[in-house]
Amino acid sequence: MLIILTTHPIQYQVPLWQALARDGRVPFEVWYLTDHGVQVSLDNEFGKAFSWDLDTLEGYPYRFLKMATGATPVSFWRCRAVEPLTDLLRASEAAALWVQGWQVAGYWQGVWAAKQVGIEVWLRGESNDLAPPPFWRQSLKRLLLGQFFQRVDRFLCIGQANRRLYEKFGVSSSKLHSAPYAVDNERLSRQAERIRLRRAELRKQWKIAEDSFCILYCGKFIPVKRPLDVIAATRQMKKYTQATKPHLLFVGSGELGDQLRSECSVVFDAENASPSQSVVADDWQRPLASFAGFLNQTEISQAYVAADCLVLPGRETWGLVVNEALASGLPCVVSDACGCADDLIRPVAPQLCFRIGDDAQLAKALAAVAERESVMTDLRQFSQTHNFTQTVQTIADIYPG
Repeated sequence: MLIILTTHPIQYQVPLWQALARDGRVPFEVWYLTDHGVQVSLDNEFGKAFSWDLDTLEGYPYRFLKMATGATPVSFWRCRAVEPLTDLLRASEAAALWVQGWQVAGYWQGVWAAKQVGIEVWLRGESNDLAPPPFWRQSLKRLLLGQFFQRVDRFLCIGQANRRLYEKFGVSSSKLHSAPYAVDNERLSRQAERIRLRRAELRKQWKIAEDSFCILYCGKFIPVKRPLDVIAATRQMKKYTQATKPHLLFVGSGELGDQLRSECSVVFDAENASPSQSVVADDWQRPLASFAGFLNQTEISQAYVAADCLVLPGRETWGLVVNEALASGLPCVVSDACGCADDLIRPVAPQLCFRIGDDAQLAKALAAVAERESVMTDLRQFSQTHNFTQTVQTIADIYPG
């Protein structure tokens, strides 16, 4: 039995568990530390309470462990089991324990318990080598993660930047296995195709002109995601393109929401019945913008179909929204601080990857898409290689049972 220990049912991970169950070669069970997202739950960074509109508990075996009071996926100490994991692992006759990182106490519990029981430990984390910690933290991080990594037998690498992190910690290549980060490409492609004929209607709904170049930002409105950079770059786009003036589409919410709105000419706002009416058609300093609010998993394809380009301007451990957009037929511009850049964008369209914080480079990349210089067909075909098939095969190959 393979035990997969993770914080909560995550919309991106569940399709992998379902694919493993359909494959059937490896017996497994997913153990959840919290039920975040199954019931309506508060996400502090979004500033919203929501639950996913997909069934995240269907098609695979799972259980919820007894949790600490107030456990949430973002609380290191509270996100832990309050029952002996050694007893649970023995009772399940586990041959290996797979943990999804090291950001919560429950993962450390699991790794130490697995070593006590004498079974293999697998790790599939998101972290990469793109954001080295401050100097004063480097030694502490190396010491703590060094202890953690010494207890890991198999490292499931989601991409190149993730693999490089392990290599910098001295992990031998024999322990590194490919497990590409992916989304449910087929579902997203189907969703997009079903509504593609409604593109004009969707744009009209959000007051996006038919002939405008629509730039989509999709995510939390928080500083590390750098959504304000999209506005700054848009102001510079006229230096690099003669294409139709851009229109910004913001999907999400967060602490920077008011500031984003104040720097745009807002023509639609799902969270405000009376958006700004002071729209100046020729003012590049205040680009036209629509705020669609939070869109759940069955709704997000509307934004991918309505837009002409997705931009991911901040720092991301990976950036699965890029996988989603590419699967939906939407070109993407990403910063070099996104974990997915080296795997999904640079190999096919390096001109669509820019230095984080460089608004001029971002403007040039957006202009390249606006001028139809992107290679969407190649990007989409390349992104399809990031699916669940290789990870499922890797699991079958290394399972010790």
